[in-house]
Amino acid sequence: MLISEAYAQAAAPAAGSAGGLLGSPLIMVAMFVVLYFVMIRPQMKRQKETKAMLEALGKGDEVVTQGGVIGKISKLGETFVSVEVASGVELQVQRAAIVQVLPKGTYK
Repeated sequence: MLISEAYAQAAAPAAGSAGGLLGSPLIMVAMFVVLYFVMIRPQMKRQKETKAMLEALGKGDEVVTQGGVIGKISKLGETFVSVEVASGVELQVQRAAIVQVLPKGTYK
């Protein structure tokens, strides 16, 4: 026959499986610390900044909504804000839909 028979070899023992660094909980703690500083902490900081910006909104502030609409705040409510986008045209949007407060004089 042209094809020879293949025999399975015995599996090699795992190197350092009992006391290695990969088997210890230390690597899991290190991964969580890296994850915290790379992803979780910056997200929490961004949420704090957004919350502070939304609480500091006032009448006359020039804002940008999530949809890209630019306008001036004419009325404030608990959850809704009226944004004047043109002379005599007001849109009512949720506070959470405001993504940015523009510097004074940007929108005319």
